[in-house]
Amino acid sequence: MDGEQELSRSARTSAVTAPLRRAYAFNQTRQAFLASQLEVADTHWSRLKGLMGRSASAFSAGKGLWIVPCHGVHTLAMGYPIDVVYLDAGLVVVHLEENVKPWRLTPLRMDAATVIEVPCHTVWNTGTKVGDQVEITVENAQEATA
Repeated sequence: MDGEQELSRSARTSAVTAPLRRAYAFNQTRQAFLASQLEVADTHWSRLKGLMGRSASAFSAGKGLWIVPCHGVHTLAMGYPIDVVYLDAGLVVVHLEENVKPWRLTPLRMDAATVIEVPCHTVWNTGTKVGDQVEITVENAQEATA
């Protein structure tokens, strides 16, 4: 393998294994955290992979996955149900799917710009409703390495 091929392979590998950016999602209307440990999936690979291969214990209360951009999700190759919060470009809740079981497709919502996947019962526990305003704060890259 020549140097150019090796570099290309290395770049692909690091892009696939790069850690996801961290954030949190706070429902301002209900004054409740949807996720205090929110991962950001904003690349083709991270959006496609989503939560596949992650155990239920690794996706416990307080965790979440923010998929940007997104109009709907699947739960293929997952072994546990999740709640899905659809947000428009202004981070207002436009649709909710609760207790989405494994091997399902959620509805496509063209009015949604992003989706947050959270552990099952999070929507009910936080009282989240359509029309709620959500705040998402992404950790600064310098803070993430400090």
